Amino acid sequence: MALFGKRIELGTLFEDVADRGHSTTVHLSRPLDIAPGLGTVLDPPALAGLVRDAAGWFAGAGVKPGDRVAISKRDHWDLVLLCCAAARLGAVPVPLSASLEKDVLEILLKRLDPALLVVDAARLPDGRPADSGAARTLVLDRGVDREPGDGSVLSLHDVRGHTVPAPRRRPDDDPLAILHTSGTTGVPKLVVHSTRTLLRRLVDFEAHRWPVLAARPDDVAAAAFSFAHGRALAWTAAVSALGPAKMVVITSADWDEARPPLEEHRPTVMEAQPSTFVRWRPHSRTRAFDRVRLYVSTFDAVHPPTVRTFLDATRHPRPVWLQGWGQTETGPLTFRFFTRRAMRAERGRHPTTRDLGRPVPGRTRLRVVDRETLRPVPRGTAGLLACSTKALCLDYTAERERYLRKRAGRWFITGDLGVLTRGGRLLLLDRESDALPEASCVEVEDVIEDRLPGVGECVVLSVPGGRAQPVLVVEDGRLDPDLWRSALADLPELAEPVLVTWERMPRTATGKVRRAALREHLGLPPETHGTGRWT
Repeated sequence: MALFGKRIELGTLFEDVADRGHSTTVHLSRPLDIAPGLGTVLDPPALAGLVRDAAGWFAGAGVKPGDRVAISKRDHWDLVLLCCAAARLGAVPVPLSASLEKDVLEILLKRLDPALLVVDAARLPDGRPADSGAARTLVLDRGVDREPGDGSVLSLHDVRGHTVPAPRRRPDDDPLAILHTSGTTGVPKLVVHSTRTLLRRLVDFEAHRWPVLAARPDDVAAAAFSFAHGRALAWTAAVSALGPAKMVVITSADWDEARPPLEEHRPTVMEAQPSTFVRWRPHSRTRAFDRVRLYVSTFDAVHPPTVRTFLDATRHPRPVWLQGWGQTETGPLTFRFFTRRAMRAERGRHPTTRDLGRPVPGRTRLRVVDRETLRPVPRGTAGLLACSTKALCLDYTAERERYLRKRAGRWFITGDLGVLTRGGRLLLLDRESDALPEASCVEVEDVIEDRLPGVGECVVLSVPGGRAQPVLVVEDGRLDPDLWRSALADLPELAEPVLVTWERMPRTATGKVRRAALREHLGLPPETHGTGRWT
């Protein structure tokens, strides 16, 4: 899709929208960290000006076309704006989640070797940047202590007012952005996307005016997910191009922050990561969700009670829940619509939310292969999922061999296990590294959450040589043993459940459970039934 006769470009996105006279306003749950004085309501000209200013900061810090700009600050939508600013210079932005542990961040920075590291004060525990390997560090929100003549550490005072160079667009097949995966099983991968893979294949497709899916001129499109994730770039570009009446940006799953903008603007399209929807379930009957016509959820598996709760919360006569499945490397691969009717059946072992529909028509293909031989298996047989898509990333930064190991011609091994039915639908089972030999972790988690309303979240960890270990988020710390035994009647035998609160569950920025960290916390062996080869 062309944006007002022009192709969608990351670096000039808001300038292009502003030049058209677009009236979409952006409403923030809190002011931007990089421009708190602008308040919580921004229009396209203001956003375009802020991106230009930030591009000037980076130019003042010595950033050149092709340089990598690593950005590590607390989560907010201004991560996207800083990525746009770097792209405007022809540099390659790398948003890094603030939830990354220090040792993991150091590994990623070593792999990146950025020309500039952009941080906030929270990333400076000792008042000065650690040795990041970056040629320069720009601190966004305060002055810096430095030795005389040390130009490697800069504050905004040092770079404000720099002349903003004209936009510099990179060739379509050169790196545009580097995005990291969630890192549920270890150090995240650094995924390299180009203009062609990210914008031409993914954003342009989403920015088409599809029935039901696309934001309409009268829509209020809200988002609540990690803005360090690649989805934030795609959502911002596609929704801005479609031009809804409002965009609402929620930067925290904390209901005290999310409630005011959601209740004031009452979204008609609500996208959030599954863990955020789970946190908001107790508040679903407020006016915040009574106008929603379309819910969108990606990032992770979503369980039936969550979908059912929010479909029932809206007053819209025919609301739809869009569940997508894909990866940072590939973008969306399949999607399925859930309706109230589809979610009526409860407490059974029917696939419901594990049935992820069919591949995106004309854009992606799936096949299931044997875990050992990598040869295709018949329909209805479980195995490793492989995909073919023109949106596939270019590489993993500093891990070329790992990337090539997952390639087989045009096919890419996703690392997920599943079944393709005779009708071509995908039934998702597990990550290969988390698999159960006698069942599906995702299925068991689905069923337990559906049968035990007091359980906010269930995670099942495989234990070779022993019973799988369930971990349940139960806020009041209690679980009725009779109800537990009843819920397990037709499920594989499990160990006695471990009860935790939401805050005690280790998570990634996108709300996924960090299973390796949870295993370590519980004293379980690191070995699983999977090989981990395809992560």
